[in-house]
Amino acid sequence: MRLTVGVDARAAAEVPAGRGRYVRELLRAWSSLEDAADVRFLLYAREPWGELDPERFAWRLIGLPDPAWHLATAARASREVDVFLSTNSYLTAWFCLRPTAVVIYDLVPFVAGARAQSRAARIERATIRPALRRAAALPCISQATLDDLIARFPHAAAKASVIPLAADPAFSEPISRPGHPELDGPYVLAVGTLEPRKNLERLIAAWTSLPEEVRGEHVLALVGPRGWDDAPILAAARDAGARLLGRVSDEELRALYAGASVFAYPSLYEGFGLPVLEAMAAGAPVLTSNVSSLPEVAGDAALLVDPLDTGAIAAGLRRLLTDPRLRSELGERGRARAREFSWERTARETLALLRGAAGRR
Repeated sequence: MRLTVGVDARAAAEVPAGRGRYVRELLRAWSSLEDAADVRFLLYAREPWGELDPERFAWRLIGLPDPAWHLATAARASREVDVFLSTNSYLTAWFCLRPTAVVIYDLVPFVAGARAQSRAARIERATIRPALRRAAALPCISQATLDDLIARFPHAAAKASVIPLAADPAFSEPISRPGHPELDGPYVLAVGTLEPRKNLERLIAAWTSLPEEVRGEHVLALVGPRGWDDAPILAAARDAGARLLGRVSDEELRALYAGASVFAYPSLYEGFGLPVLEAMAAGAPVLTSNVSSLPEVAGDAALLVDPLDTGAIAAGLRRLLTDPRLRSELGERGRARAREFSWERTARETLALLRGAAGRR
């Protein structure tokens, strides 16, 4: 019997990075996965995304705001699907009468010092417990996320498993013009929403503490949209002469990774830290944090530092900028590390989990 999978696919069109990238890559991988040939996907969203085979992928557009969207989607999915994948909220699982797998990205609202956005944190703290009780499965995007989940909600252990993410293979392809039109010289790159958890103030302070002979002609380039509590970040960036490039296209991002002398990602907490894997796939030498999921993702292919220690971040930058052999070595290790992850694997393991939740093998 054919399996019908429902997916909360709102983020594919509504969220440029993060969860949006997860949903887009999952749909792309499922579209070419042999194991999914007998599966019909119903994609619940407010607006469609991409060009998918209409015989296998059908959009169910529900033009309601939250939280009404979740109630309407749960009611419709309960009539139409065998199993549901909740990718962008804990709330849908409260009302869906079909087995529901709830993706766990991180436990930011529950981690001291992770600097969560206050409104989003309140919503997640208010909605997670009923979702964990009702969920049939809890796919976590890293072992660190699973460990954080179980530490706070031990009863979720029997439902939780790890299905890691991956970098788009396009990030490993050769780039004819690395860099960016607004950067006319070498640069250290940071990518992420301008918000406190990305730890950009300490990165900027570490950068400005380096002697001019270490920085040379390099500039610090920050890529990403404005977030919350970003005024101190913007002020520090202006004072440091950093280049604020804002949101860029995927093509521009690939070129930026490929041209970076160093990719710096000293985040305070990440559920996975996909930019680290993307940068490594592009061959950029990576400096990142020694906390949460980041060591798990980077393996031995990055320079790990304490994100709370500005001096450690500065020392890591100094080491990379003054040691071309180390940069080359990390670039090669990074490419090899990124190849250990694939969206095909993510899609295959997610589908197997959904089959199990639905009672289909």
